[in-house]
Amino acid sequence: MNVSHPVRGVIPTLDAPVLEALAGTTKPLSGREVYRLARAGSDRGVRLVLNRLVAQGIAIADEHAGSTLYVGNRAHLAWPAIEALVGLRATLFDRLRELIGGWPIAPIHASLFGSAARGDGDDRSDIDVLIVRADAAPDDAWEAQLDSLHSWVLESTGNRCQIFDVDRSRFADHVAAGDPLVDAWRRESIHLVGASIETLVRTSRRRSA
Repeated sequence: MNVSHPVRGVIPTLDAPVLEALAGTTKPLSGREVYRLARAGSDRGVRLVLNRLVAQGIAIADEHAGSTLYVGNRAHLAWPAIEALVGLRATLFDRLRELIGGWPIAPIHASLFGSAARGDGDDRSDIDVLIVRADAAPDDAWEAQLDSLHSWVLESTGNRCQIFDVDRSRFADHVAAGDPLVDAWRRESIHLVGASIETLVRTSRRRSA
């Protein structure tokens, strides 16, 4: 799955970024504005896609003050499917929260980081997950949960899952050492479950003071 723009993996044409632009707002957009938001293709190519979507009824064109404005037709039968495809990235985050949040052995913290969190990955990108566990988590049961996460991500997205699994003490060691990874986690991570990354960093610093 293209972890930044999942719809582009399902619709591998210029239609995908144009649909993303239309789905991202209810404001009527000029062809040039759609091209700027799509950040793909050419101005002419985007206008050809818009004309095709208008012909299919998926977009509505309105002549306004000498220019044509476009808006997605949310009453169209295909629109729920379009929104579902465009929203797959958010769906991935929600499903990860559900999966990890339902673990019998709850982590202290879980978050997404790396390209999937930053929104600059593609279909070859790993999905990186930081898991902080209690120091005394049972090994076999804990490993079974991690294995289930690996399997779910691969089956659900086609991407590999890379898990950075540390216990509470090891996380504190990373903080105390000024590990650049900690700054990356704080800057780009998307929180999934448990305590926030900022809370973990703050309490780790207090312990080492």
